[in-house]
Amino acid sequence: MMMHYSPLKMAEVFKTLSALAPGRIDYGVGRAPGGDQHSIYALSQGNQPDFENLYDKLSITLELIKDEIPTELIYSRTIASPQNIELPEAWLLGSSGNSAIQAGNLGMGYSFAQFFMLGAMREEIFNLYRERFVPSEFMEKPEISVAYLVTTAETKEEAEFQAKPQDISRIQLSQGRMDKLMTPEQAKDYKLSDAELEGIKQNREIHLVGTPKEIADRLRQDQETYGFQEAMICSISHSQEQRLKTYELLAKELL
Repeated sequence: MMMHYSPLKMAEVFKTLSALAPGRIDYGVGRAPGGDQHSIYALSQGNQPDFENLYDKLSITLELIKDEIPTELIYSRTIASPQNIELPEAWLLGSSGNSAIQAGNLGMGYSFAQFFMLGAMREEIFNLYRERFVPSEFMEKPEISVAYLVTTAETKEEAEFQAKPQDISRIQLSQGRMDKLMTPEQAKDYKLSDAELEGIKQNREIHLVGTPKEIADRLRQDQETYGFQEAMICSISHSQEQRLKTYELLAKELL
């Protein structure tokens, strides 16, 4: 969430990490502010958050990571340490054609947030990225990663049971509420209106729920359709045990 950090801060953090663990670090960045309005202003220490010129900030950060001196005056009189380290891969998070174009122009990998909004993942976005891609020190060829929100279990019924707290939380968030995540047992008896039930049904496109085979089949189908190289799985179930179970079950099905 680069709006909360200066280019020098981001460059030095990721260069230090890459120096400590060469070849194991990715510089991943997105334009979204994250959190609610109160959190955003707290992160900016009460100042007006910088919602503008974020792609310029990204370009400056990449220059600093490469040990180059940016032309912008405020960053032209300092260096980002440590220097002469193995460059991390650089990825731009996005969910739109604009971010795809920018990732391609800058020679970055494109990490698409499939879980973010309904109907956002389209072939033309990925084609735009591939068409605009310019090889760079960070990436020689276009690479696409797609991030999915997943809940899985041995049976469809158990997966639905485990997923309901997240279903309710997303509905509440759309209503401007950020309540504590329920347990599956609490969510089981939670009364939902017809409109909320329809909302959950629609959200199944961005929250994949089912057996490991059902989820694996969907991921393989999407990979064939969109041609991405990597899928990232996000599991935010109520319990750590269920989160680990999601990863373990999917790994057995896919690997």
